[in-house]
Amino acid sequence: MRLDEIIEVDPEKMSGTPVFRGTRVPIKNLFDYLEGGGSVEVFLDDFPTVDREQAFGMIEVIRRRLLADMRRVTVIKI
Repeated sequence: MRLDEIIEVDPEKMSGTPVFRGTRVPIKNLFDYLEGGGSVEVFLDDFPTVDREQAFGMIEVIRRRLLADMRRVTVIKI
């Protein structure tokens, strides 16, 4: 999934807070759940307007960006 298929930022919705597209659920909520030891399944149960593909798509986007950043850091250190 592309980032623009997952995230929506609209000044008229949640004051421009990044939310899962088509919902009013802030992206930050997913990471708060994970940081607190919760699972994606519990998050999805608690926020049924977010679909599984969106949640795992967001995690995948962040994973790819983190790995790309780590490659750049490794190249710079050499």
